[in-house]
Amino acid sequence: MPRRREVPERLIIPDAQYNNKLVSKFINCLMRDGKKSTAQSLLYDAFGIIEQKTREDSLKVFEQAVDNVRPIIEVKSRRVGGSTYQVPTEIRPFRRTALAIRWIIGYTRNRSEKGMARKLAAELLDAAGGRGASVKKREDTHKMAEANKAFAHFRW
Repeated sequence: MPRRREVPERLIIPDAQYNNKLVSKFINCLMRDGKKSTAQSLLYDAFGIIEQKTREDSLKVFEQAVDNVRPIIEVKSRRVGGSTYQVPTEIRPFRRTALAIRWIIGYTRNRSEKGMARKLAAELLDAAGGRGASVKKREDTHKMAEANKAFAHFRW
């Protein structure tokens, strides 16, 4: 975080197929080694698998999955008088989305299915249904914040 000035928010161009900024952001986070077309094809293949399995609009399932994973509150370490407290703080909307995307992609890579598109489709379906590892991560974050609610007065 710079001390001198506020960092301008980067302009995210919506993706070509769905004309959606969230999909574009997800593709950018999914991308490795600058291979954007590979990341796009992975996500679009996963959307195809989701449409086959659910017979629903894959974009709605995707947005529901990201909404279910978005955390509202998190804990931050705060050092007060020689001891460190886990202080619960609210999360800004941009960071909520970034954490949700990061968690979904992280837990997708740890799944046991064959092929990244299948893994991604399965994790998105689990997240949209309110289950899966990424939703559990959100619940654990909220539980930790609830457990440390006594230290909320140390908020800065």
